[in-house]
Amino acid sequence: MAFDYSVTRDRKFCKFARIPGRLYLHSYLRIKSVGLENVPKEGAFIVACNHINYVDPALLLAKCPRPIHFMAKAEAFKNKIAAWALTHCNAFPVSRGRSDKSSIEYAIKLINEGKVIGIFPEGTRSKDLKPHEAKAGISLIAKQTKADILPCSIYCEKKKGFRRKVTIRYGELIKYEDLGITEEGSTRELREAAKKVMDKIVDLWEEGHCE
Repeated sequence: MAFDYSVTRDRKFCKFARIPGRLYLHSYLRIKSVGLENVPKEGAFIVACNHINYVDPALLLAKCPRPIHFMAKAEAFKNKIAAWALTHCNAFPVSRGRSDKSSIEYAIKLINEGKVIGIFPEGTRSKDLKPHEAKAGISLIAKQTKADILPCSIYCEKKKGFRRKVTIRYGELIKYEDLGITEEGSTRELREAAKKVMDKIVDLWEEGHCE
């Protein structure tokens, strides 16, 4: 079944799944969250975070006080069970490597309705657990929506292991006006804006684990 881009909503399943999801994650990992006071209590914005594991969206959904609508690769929606789970966890598909009008319009609609979008600017998971260069897609979405960006980092020193330590760190909101993107939005501007966002994420990541 194709994703329905015509309707935006905060899925009840996602809301109720947060409690058992949080309990499961805390039983398997040692999670610390820092900077939650930086998360706006209302209004639309984009959460931009580095990507190290397939459970990263679950980590952010479980700990963030606001519902998040994640952009996920379209390939993940080809499996019916995965598509149902992703859709009911507020994720929506985006085709990588080309302009995806439907997903961009959907993102604009979410922001206009005061919702929160989650994006992993690198576009894929990091194999060495370190942040890498951001794709220009984060800047394109910001330009189209005029949304502020909340940088976030997930820090973990091990790929696998029971009760391994994970630190989620939220930074200060980056105002859209500070990204330096003009109405023209040249390729250079978009790349520089993406780098600016990723630099903030790296700064948070480099703080490592909290005490």
